Formats: sequence, C-alpha cells, structure tokens
Amino acid sequence: MFEGKTVAVVVPCHNERTQIERVVRTMPKFVDRMIVVDDASTDGTAAVVRRLIEAEGQAPRTVLVERHVNEGPGAAVVAGYQEALRRGIDVIAVMDGDGQMDPGELHLLVGPVARGEADYSKGNRLFYEKAWETTPKHRYLGNALLSMLTKIASGYWHVADSQTAYTAISREALGFIHLESVYTGYGYPNDLLVRLNVFDMRVANVPIRPIYRVGEVSSMRLWKVIPTISWLILKRFLWRMGEKYIVHDFHPLVLFYAAAASFALAAAVLFVRLVWVWVATGRIPAMNAILWTMCVITSIQLGLFAMWFDMERNRHLRVAVRRGNGRPPPPADPPGKKGTPDEGKG
Repeated sequence: MFEGKTVAVVVPCHNERTQIERVVRTMPKFVDRMIVVDDASTDGTAAVVRRLIEAEGQAPRTVLVERHVNEGPGAAVVAGYQEALRRGIDVIAVMDGDGQMDPGELHLLVGPVARGEADYSKGNRLFYEKAWETTPKHRYLGNALLSMLTKIASGYWHVADSQTAYTAISREALGFIHLESVYTGYGYPNDLLVRLNVFDMRVANVPIRPIYRVGEVSSMRLWKVIPTISWLILKRFLWRMGEKYIVHDFHPLVLFYAAAASFALAAAVLFVRLVWVWVATGRIPAMNAILWTMCVITSIQLGLFAMWFDMERNRHLRVAVRRGNGRPPPPADPPGKKGTPDEGKG
C-alpha cells in the first residue's frame, strides 16, 4: 500500500521474454498487485510470468492476464485496468514490460494520485535533464510534435510527452471513462487525456528519466504511427469540443475555433486561385492577394484566442510536480506482512 491506498501496476507486454522478469523482480514493495497482460506473445513471455508466479508462493503479488489476439497496447492496458477495477484497487499505474521505465520513480507517479492531489499522473521524459542526449533524436522530435498536437486536442496545456505510458490513475477517475471505447493502438495515452479532460480530471505532469537501449525491441514505426495518431488527435479534438463545450456546458471558444477554421478554408481556396491566376497570366491579382492575407491573419488570430480561452478554462486542472519535492518511497513491508488487498480472490 502507498499512504493507505492499495496500488496495482498494469504491465502490458508483447514478446518481452527477455525483459519481463527484471520488470517484475524490481517492482517496489508498496505495489500490492502486478497485473501482467500478455498480449498474444509468441516468444514464451506468458511461460516466464507463470514461472515467476509459482516462485512467489501461495500468496503471489503477480497476476497474469492472457490475451490470445493482439489488438494493440491500448487494448492490453484496458484489460489490465478492468482486472484492477475488479479487484477494488485504489490507484492503478501502468509500466511497460520492456524495461524502459524506472521502477524507482513509481512513487513519483503514484504519490499525487494516492494523496488526492491529482486524478491522473503522467510521466514526462522531455523535461528531464539531458533528455535530448539520452533519447533517440527521431523519437524525441516525433514525441514533441505529437505532444504539441495533444495539448491542443486535450486541453491539458501543461502536459508534455504525450506518448509515454508510465502513468497512474485513481479508481474514481477510471469510472468516468468508457474503457471499451478507448483507442486500442499506440495512441491510447492521447485518447485517455482527451476523455479525462471532458470530465475535468486533474492531471499531474511528472518529470521522469528516459531509458533506452536496455535490450528492448520496439515494434513502433514512427512513419506509420505519427500520421495515424495525428488523425486520431484531430478526431478526439472535435469530439472534446462537442462534448465539453456544447453538450456539457457551452463556451464561446467553439465559435472562435469554428470561425478560425472557416477563414483557414477560405484562405486555402484563395491561395489556390492566386496560384492558378499567376500561372495562367503571369501576374498576381492584387485583390486576391489582399483577401488571402487577411484570411490567414484572421484565422491565426481567432485560433490563438480560442487556445487562450481553452487554456484559461482548464487552468484549475493543472497539478505541478517536481522531482525535488516528491516524497521518498515508503519502506518495504515488514516480514510476514502481505499487503495484498484481495487475498482469496484468485
């Protein structure tokens, strides 16, 4: 337990036979349940986990959830969330099975949620010192791009590193999310942020250490993932505008966004006409150029006003966390103390 709250860690893994044992064995003592979700691995990952469970004895901390169809990391995390909710866990964290997340930092994520300061805490590798030197450059830049788009889509303007899965969430916050509809692929962290914002959930942004080149094998291909997630982000942005600012409560920022989009569309049409006339006649029509410039400037201004309104509307959901003011991890349970909240449930 952590400060009186039961804690579970969902560990989604796909073909992590070489990494999963180290992840399980280094899990902090305050974790009551490790829910390892084997996402249709073909390398014997499930067998390794079963062996670890047997070694833990009659009251194992580790639970194995086996999925026979690989639907993506989002689907695996949702399966782990559902298992944790079934067991009545208070705080549910996520730590990938590839060894790229430091178990020694788990208390930094669990703490704000366990203490009721935040409903959801999210790791941020981009703000860690020397992150640029540590992180592969293509991943850093791709992550930064998607993080900027996610800020606009989710309304959590203080949250960076949108793609990290190292998170913690309260049982109450999960109750607001329709888990069956969460995106099943790599974009599920972006999807979760948008869904949480609609219900005004507080989010903590926690700097964590980026870890790479520890033997992990990534199946993510940025040239495929970035366009797919960008399209998801756009759809979720439009969904949030409708749900939060029209259905739940009206806010004029949706009108600013709509007007900005209208002027942007008009600018695109005018630009095409300008180029066509220039190619056909060799001259640039003055009125066309003036109207195009006015539409571009107006669209940018209206869009910035809408973003500012959104930022102010969500300012109260911001939870600031620094590594220096985090509490140290609690001591290990004394011998004989199990700390498992659901013994006998299997």
